[in-house]
Amino acid sequence: MATKEEKSLSKISFVTQKAPVDERGRALYAVARSILRALVDQIPVSGLTVLNTDRVDVTLRQLAYVARLQRDKGMRGDGFEWAVHEAIQGAEPTVVDPLVTAMKRASPKGFKYLDRPESLLFGYERAKYLGFLEAVIVNASDEAVILPDTRGRPPAFDNWVRLAAIGEAAEPQLGARLRKIWRTDLFVSDQERHRHLAVTIKSNKEQLESGPGLRIGVVPEHKDLPAGVTKQTSKAGDSLWVVALPDPHGFMGLYNDAYAAVGEAITTLGRHDRGNYWQKPTPMAQKIQEQLEKYADVKVAEIEWALNEAAQQDLTDVESRLLSVDAPDWLHLGQPDQEAIALAARPSFIKLD
Repeated sequence: MATKEEKSLSKISFVTQKAPVDERGRALYAVARSILRALVDQIPVSGLTVLNTDRVDVTLRQLAYVARLQRDKGMRGDGFEWAVHEAIQGAEPTVVDPLVTAMKRASPKGFKYLDRPESLLFGYERAKYLGFLEAVIVNASDEAVILPDTRGRPPAFDNWVRLAAIGEAAEPQLGARLRKIWRTDLFVSDQERHRHLAVTIKSNKEQLESGPGLRIGVVPEHKDLPAGVTKQTSKAGDSLWVVALPDPHGFMGLYNDAYAAVGEAITTLGRHDRGNYWQKPTPMAQKIQEQLEKYADVKVAEIEWALNEAAQQDLTDVESRLLSVDAPDWLHLGQPDQEAIALAARPSFIKLD
């Protein structure tokens, strides 16, 4: 039974941010999670048959046995796609800021007031998975359209995405405006998910391809392509707004370090031949490698969840205190005889250099 004095107090929770959200350790955990998702995503059906397990039940040791990082160079690109997609979903500034610039230049009217984009992971290879294509279409709005680089009525998203999922064989049916849209890796839009732009992602700038329907390309910085947003035109006359992510001090540096950490763990657990000796993770990323190796017999899905938790660990601190109902004007509480719990955020600033 609460005393009269206790009834005159209200429990208030103050949330304080303890660290900057761009701290490198958490970012490495987040990117490592994306890479693991991509590796599991790319296990062929034949590989699952050999393992005699479903994709969701694959352990890290099993993944290491079927993964061939040295032979399958596409693994790095697949991980890069996932990392970019999840960086967009997580509003990572080093990816989102240049992407927003590219979207506004590709469609000035459609994205005039865009602050934060949304991303739909595509890739016609994934459309073969049961329910994947339907999930992509459901996640777009009912009135969703694709914005090609031509005038005229924008084509409906659901109809043309179904055709694009067929792959290169669908080109005759896709028509002149969308002929190469089957190469899309992501569809980006605003938060209403109404207007969509097709994005192609390559971990090597030399492999970037444009074509009708594709509007934005995302690649790492290159000696011939500085970080930022530029418009590239192919010999065929197709244009593409290219987002070059900073390397090595930006997102690409994080990705390469996390990929090296995951790759070393996969190589150890799968007993593969070591790769090039200079492709070693940094000391911080080596700690991720060591932890992954300890969880060899844990399901990758559970490791992904734990990495997601690690990416957000110790980000905030919650302090609960009892305050008198005679509180400052900015703190609105309920009736004195009721237990009112209010949440108040306390700003925290770092010292500027």
